[in-house]
Amino acid sequence: MRSLKYVFLVCVLFLGTFVGWMAWFAYAPVDLQGTKAIDFSIPPGQTLRAASQQMAESGLGFAPWQFTLLARILGKAAEIKAGSYQAEQGITPLTLLEKLTHGDFNQDQIAFVEGKNFRQLRSLLDAHPSIRHDTTSLSDREILRQLKAKEGHPEGLFFPDTYVFARNSSDLEILSRAYRAMQQQLDREWRKRSPKLTITTPYQALIMASLVEKETGQASDRAAIAGVFSNRLRLGMLLQTDPAVIYGLGESFDGNLRKRDLLADSPYNTYTRPGLPPTPIAMPGLAALQASLHPVESDKLYFVARGDGSSEFSHSLEEHNRAVNKYQRGK
Repeated sequence: MRSLKYVFLVCVLFLGTFVGWMAWFAYAPVDLQGTKAIDFSIPPGQTLRAASQQMAESGLGFAPWQFTLLARILGKAAEIKAGSYQAEQGITPLTLLEKLTHGDFNQDQIAFVEGKNFRQLRSLLDAHPSIRHDTTSLSDREILRQLKAKEGHPEGLFFPDTYVFARNSSDLEILSRAYRAMQQQLDREWRKRSPKLTITTPYQALIMASLVEKETGQASDRAAIAGVFSNRLRLGMLLQTDPAVIYGLGESFDGNLRKRDLLADSPYNTYTRPGLPPTPIAMPGLAALQASLHPVESDKLYFVARGDGSSEFSHSLEEHNRAVNKYQRGK
């Protein structure tokens, strides 16, 4: 009988010691080894044990098995979420566990801006310090293959928006989100398109929208500019849009569009080739897409910038020439 009481007492003392030790571990500030904060990442699919090891290797001063045991005791072993996190001075293992299970990870963001081209978009991604650069050595076509995109050219396929992401996310993941977003927007807007459109496919709508995006200086003019392009396509007139020519010049464009550039034939020279260019020339925003699918119905065939962001629209070449003289040449 005495031996049973002794065993029971030992067990109680052991359990009390263990509970006290776990409470001390859970509530004692983690040693960050002299730094104010430590950043670490937990990849998708990583086990609790591997995550604990990753945190310890990042500089969090506890043994991995201790943190693993705490998570298991509290029933949180399967609730840790992937992401990039930060442990600040004074954080306890219990608070850290709550952070990991609630997905309170560090986030950053990147803005894809309307009117930018894919070369500029890649440079933007490459320059972002919080993004993992998995596409650096890939060609544009290889990126599209990685994204399982059906298109053969990347221009215009990514929806301009601000994308929030966990630090150390792959640039491919962000591009994939932007690609899916454009597909969804294009599909939704195409289903609501005007029945009188000149263009016949969603991809043509994307091309048209990119032209509208680059030609528009004032938001209220978008649908009218789309109307001019639609009228010209319907009549078989050349679109004669400078941004397409400039896109075709690529990195050789020095900021000054010359007469010889307008005469030099290329797939993107809308002064020498009829119809739309073969691909979009930039990222169109939702407003440009909507304008291209609901162009203003009018008899206008020309427009010229007034110099204040707005455009002057004309029906005849004579009217247009007068507008050019007035707004471009100051006559």
